[in-house]
Amino acid sequence: MSANDSAFRKDLAKVFASALLALFLLPLLSYLFVQHTSSRWDEDFIEAVERSFEKNPRLSAEDKRNNLALLRALPPSRICDEGDPAVASYREQVCPTYSHFWQFNLARKLSLAGLIGGGLTLLAALALGAIAFINRRAQYLSFLLGWRLLTLVSALEVVTQGSLAVWLSFWVTAYFFHIYILKLILLVGLVAGLGMFVAVVAIFKRPPQDMGVEGAVIAAEEAPVLWEHLRRLAKRLETKAPDHVVAGIDTNFFVTESPLTVGGQTLAGRSLFVSLPLLRQLDRAEADAVLAHELAHLHGGDTASSAALGPLLVRYDQYCATVRSGFGMLAFYLLRMYRVIFEFALRRDSRTREFLADRKAAELVSGGAIVRALIKVAAYAKFRGEIESKLFAHEHQLGGSLGIAQHVAAGLAPYAASAHFIDAMRTASVPHPFDSHPPLPERMTNVDHVVSEEEFGAIAADTPAHTWVGFIHSADTVEQGLWAAYEQQFAAAHEQSLAYRLEPADESELAIVLKYFPPLTFALSGGKSIEVNHAGLVLPGTTDLMSWDSVTNLKYEDGIGGDVLQIVHPEKGLLGAKTTKVKLKGIRKERDRFKGALGHYWRRHQIMRAEMAAKVQAASVVVE
Repeated sequence: MSANDSAFRKDLAKVFASALLALFLLPLLSYLFVQHTSSRWDEDFIEAVERSFEKNPRLSAEDKRNNLALLRALPPSRICDEGDPAVASYREQVCPTYSHFWQFNLARKLSLAGLIGGGLTLLAALALGAIAFINRRAQYLSFLLGWRLLTLVSALEVVTQGSLAVWLSFWVTAYFFHIYILKLILLVGLVAGLGMFVAVVAIFKRPPQDMGVEGAVIAAEEAPVLWEHLRRLAKRLETKAPDHVVAGIDTNFFVTESPLTVGGQTLAGRSLFVSLPLLRQLDRAEADAVLAHELAHLHGGDTASSAALGPLLVRYDQYCATVRSGFGMLAFYLLRMYRVIFEFALRRDSRTREFLADRKAAELVSGGAIVRALIKVAAYAKFRGEIESKLFAHEHQLGGSLGIAQHVAAGLAPYAASAHFIDAMRTASVPHPFDSHPPLPERMTNVDHVVSEEEFGAIAADTPAHTWVGFIHSADTVEQGLWAAYEQQFAAAHEQSLAYRLEPADESELAIVLKYFPPLTFALSGGKSIEVNHAGLVLPGTTDLMSWDSVTNLKYEDGIGGDVLQIVHPEKGLLGAKTTKVKLKGIRKERDRFKGALGHYWRRHQIMRAEMAAKVQAASVVVE
């Protein structure tokens, strides 16, 4: 078993356990509580009736025995559902609407429904996952049915368990401690009510129906020779040619039949994405092999279904992320469990699909061309990733043109000749937005063209004399524009990461931090305020800064009369860690924004301190 397979199985076990807890924990606890409480109340009721019988001289011994036998056969906890007219009077006295026994009977039904529904849902998810292993069409059908079924079931689970949580917030304390805490009930009720509303809205919210990509549409008149060549390749593969060609600078090629948004324009039909930087690395035969591989994914109904499934999976994962909060976690774990099971089927199918597309490309062009192309794509992607990682690790603001394309083009040949290139290639992969591709050695064996590792460097460093880029009239303009936009986004993301990582040490670094973490002041009652900034907190009624370094934890308590922020310090107090309690009267309207800022700024400080500690450790290793 590979390390990836082992990690995947651990992930499955973890998410399966989480799904079991989400489905069954609250309904099971509710059912056990109802059974325990009802049983005790039944005993108390029957004992009380028996004592009253003993004190009633008008009842004969036989009447007492018959009445007690009836009570034991139909105790109060069971009488609510009894429809026999002979016990109607007994039922009406013991189980009027909203009475204790009526509530517990309803809670029993809800908890049982949750348990049975959870079990059926689990079986359905497993069955749908099993169907996905049959073939590609069954896989596509399984996914669509699974998504719709789990959406409906998740909404029911959220409503059922949210209702049980509110009900338990009253009865657990009322039964065990003979009190009820109005604040707790209101809090749970508000949280549950809002949580259920948000979760159900998120569950039924339709995810984006199209995916976006940075690139430019290459019309037939901009590349007539390339377009005609694609049509010939498609005809030889007995499939329809793509409706659109999109050129970009991402390090992959792919096809999709889902709507694709490019520059604000939504493309319908078959779209082929080509990477201009990679096309510059591939000679025409190697590029033909890659293009044939991608067009082969469009060949036949099964492959079309598989090509359409990839974007759906992306949207499904985005959808799962939207419900991963509050009561939506009940839905998330269920949805995630099915997704992980489905991934097993995807992995097996992905290998088969990629091997088939590789063989088609080898038949149409050659095994050598597809293998050389795979090596070049993997090497370019690996080297570009390393270049960008080094750039992103810079501790100073990036300015001007970053020249990523030029750095990669100039450094690829030396990189391919370096000592660690082979080790890097052993872990390299061919990037793809929708599929996980099999390892390179297996793909070489599949097309009967195995290249030794010693030859990888020469292949990766080879600069072709003739490429398909020359037949795209707008290639240079498109690529320059895309690189400029990409580098601008890269520099902005790097600057934002610096705002998290810097202490800061000077005015220029402080300016970066303050750009993303400016001081925020929140008004309180009585003309007071509390300030949150990158360095710490300025508490109400003071002008002194409480540094984040003097904080080890933050605890926030919502209150009807006023919220309370409890700050835990590293110093020891009389009864454990030293704490400071800050009353936040009047914060209610700004509560959510204040909580968000508090967590955001506190997280920045933790990241910054971890970064500083890592630098100190790295420096000590160098000295040693």
